[in-house]
Amino acid sequence: MDLHRAVEVVAQGKPFFSPAIADTLLEDYMRQLQQRGLQDSYDLLTEREKEILQLLAEGKSNKDVAGILNLSPNTVETHRTRIMQKLDLHSTADIVLYAVRKGIIS
Repeated sequence: MDLHRAVEVVAQGKPFFSPAIADTLLEDYMRQLQQRGLQDSYDLLTEREKEILQLLAEGKSNKDVAGILNLSPNTVETHRTRIMQKLDLHSTADIVLYAVRKGIIS
């Protein structure tokens, strides 16, 4: 699975990292942002992640989000995983609750 995905990603001219390396890079990136004084974990999200967070919080499935944003479901799942890591969320209910508290959805 990883080999097939790696070939696809590299063929598109993008870098590919194994999940373990990607997690390490993400943790390091988040640590650097936090050291620079970002107080709100929402600021750790990219614009695309914020967009996906809103759609997920509105009750859209990964497949729905993929269709709306013209992404693959795997890409949406990757973003969802990163969002949950960055915001320390553990379920879809946590995503919805977070979005309501932040005023992303009402």
